[in-house]
Amino acid sequence: MMQSLRLRLVIGAVLAIAFVLVLVGFGLSRVFSTYAADRYRADMSAIMDQLAASIEIRKGEPVVTNEPSDPRFGLPGSGLYWQVIAEDGRVIRSRSLWDVELPLSALHAGPYGFRETEGPDGAPILVDLRWIDLETPGGTRPFTLFAAFDRKVIDDAISEYHGSMAVMLAATAAVLLAAALLQIGIGLAPLSRLQASLARVRSGLLDHFEGEGPTELKPLVLELNQLLQERETAVERARARASDLAHGLKTPLTVLLHVADGLPEPEKALIRQQVDLIRQRADRQLQSARLGVEQMAQTRLASLAGKLVSVLMPVTTARGIDWNLRLDDTLTVDMDPADLAEALGNVLDNATRFALGVISVSAERKGDRIRLCVEDDGPGVEEAALAEIAGRGVHLGEGEGSGLGLAISADVLSAYGGGLSFARSALGGLQVTLTLPSRMHDGKPDGEE
Repeated sequence: MMQSLRLRLVIGAVLAIAFVLVLVGFGLSRVFSTYAADRYRADMSAIMDQLAASIEIRKGEPVVTNEPSDPRFGLPGSGLYWQVIAEDGRVIRSRSLWDVELPLSALHAGPYGFRETEGPDGAPILVDLRWIDLETPGGTRPFTLFAAFDRKVIDDAISEYHGSMAVMLAATAAVLLAAALLQIGIGLAPLSRLQASLARVRSGLLDHFEGEGPTELKPLVLELNQLLQERETAVERARARASDLAHGLKTPLTVLLHVADGLPEPEKALIRQQVDLIRQRADRQLQSARLGVEQMAQTRLASLAGKLVSVLMPVTTARGIDWNLRLDDTLTVDMDPADLAEALGNVLDNATRFALGVISVSAERKGDRIRLCVEDDGPGVEEAALAEIAGRGVHLGEGEGSGLGLAISADVLSAYGGGLSFARSALGGLQVTLTLPSRMHDGKPDGEE
């Protein structure tokens, strides 16, 4: 099924214009053909009127006393002819017929309402007939009158008209098609503006659609604004419930920690570890509750990454680790800053724990996605274990940690339609690639003018 509304309208306009112009062309052709035939029939009738008025009987023989004055009647094969046939078979004809007679038996039905036969040069001619009765002293005498002309004359006239009409109809079709395209463009322009407004709403630049536009689109705009309002209300409720849950968990966990202080060290450490896992799990679920709401926010990647690196800088400087940042200032990510900070922060923290001398952070745009690579020169991970790194509770090496950092980062990115992947780095350690959403508007990335 055809998906493009513009293409549907264009095809509909083309078919309508073609149908109408074919009908107009057929009608004009019939009108002109009828008009031309009537004109020639009127001319032939006038010739026969003159012949009928000029026939006399002299010495018992019919004669035409006043022949039609058109000079073509005096030129053999000129294309204009007349003939009179008496009842006794005597024929009186124009000089243009030369020595050729037109017998009634040679006539047959022709186009345009005439009869047709061959002329003196073998070319077809069209004939108009009339039968008259002439009153004479000896009684009534019947005569058959012929007036004829070359068929080529009327055929050429109609053909020339058809050529001119075809040019006129083609020009009309071009003008109508241009007008239809202009009308379609003007008619669909509000949809393009609505699409641009939708993009601005999604990017967080607007919180509702403007009410201006054609009357037909106002109900749609109203419904969209109501949907946004309902969505905002639902978001506020979700945030309130998340806040209530956070406060509700905070007090019981604090009590558990106080209780744990009175237990032996092994049990105390175990309870603290489990409380920490509960807190992280609760934080992750609370954060997931607001994902999709904050996706309208935009975050400049270079700025956020710089802040995270500055936080980690004291740790890496003490260990002699250098940072290599290659980030374009114009790259903008469609994520809430807090979510992006958590996802990227966990990856950077992991890199600082295993790097030996350098950590590289780089990014590049791939369509509506940004690929952010974090690499280190640490011991890395075996190929067989790469697929398991993001699993909950999986540790990359010795040392403290819950094993939830990269799993949380993967969850955050997945909620935004992104992802997390792992590979061996060219530096020798681990390469973590974060796929981040980054829409483009008007052919430019968000944030670019």
